[in-house]
Amino acid sequence: MRLEGKNVVVTGGASGIGGAGAVCCAGEGAQVAVVDLDRKGVDRIVKEIEEAGGTARGYVVDVREEEQVRDAFSAIETDFERVDGLIHSAGILEGAFVPVEEFEEFTWDRVLDINLKGSFLVSKYAVPLLEQTGKGVLVLIASGAGVRGGSSSIAYGSSKGGVHGLSLVLASQLAKRNIRVHGVCPGGIETPLKMRVVEKQAKAAGREVKQMSANLGSPEGVGKILSFLVSEESDYLRGTVFTR
Repeated sequence: MRLEGKNVVVTGGASGIGGAGAVCCAGEGAQVAVVDLDRKGVDRIVKEIEEAGGTARGYVVDVREEEQVRDAFSAIETDFERVDGLIHSAGILEGAFVPVEEFEEFTWDRVLDINLKGSFLVSKYAVPLLEQTGKGVLVLIASGAGVRGGSSSIAYGSSKGGVHGLSLVLASQLAKRNIRVHGVCPGGIETPLKMRVVEKQAKAAGREVKQMSANLGSPEGVGKILSFLVSEESDYLRGTVFTR
């Protein structure tokens, strides 16, 4: 129960890594604000946490829209009184395996808006609340693909590289405000987002989806790392964290 008495906000909390992070934080004793555009997914994760004896509230937000993000954090401040940690996991992957010369501007803009602009907006409105606690933690989910290359989508890889860069800049700027910042770069994890790419790969290669996803990691494995990062036990940890 390393997060007992803590309040943690998790965006992208309706499924995948965000959903696992929300459940793991609640399992460690935190009260969790589950934020996502998927209302049914938000309700499902909140219900799962509550049935396990935890405490959670859901908020439906499009992280591209500043007014929605601002209003959500205003509501969270009212409902939870303070925010000790933020795990920003909201993101999409579109344009997989499309060559750069065929990549549509609409897809590029949509991915960058949700993944990178969304990270900026969420950070903008979370930081003042994190600062009030005197020892807040901000965790941005980037990607190994965005830092080491190899993404199936040029927009996704570029956006996640930007998220990683944002984490580095914020870590430097916010240290003097007693806010610890981490960029987390997961590897191949079996999330709905990843599985859509795997299904496309399998169809193109004429292989079984199960065979191609055999080596993917579990979202819960990353969720445990995220719950550790927003705890006081990780106070001496700094910088980027890579997972399998």
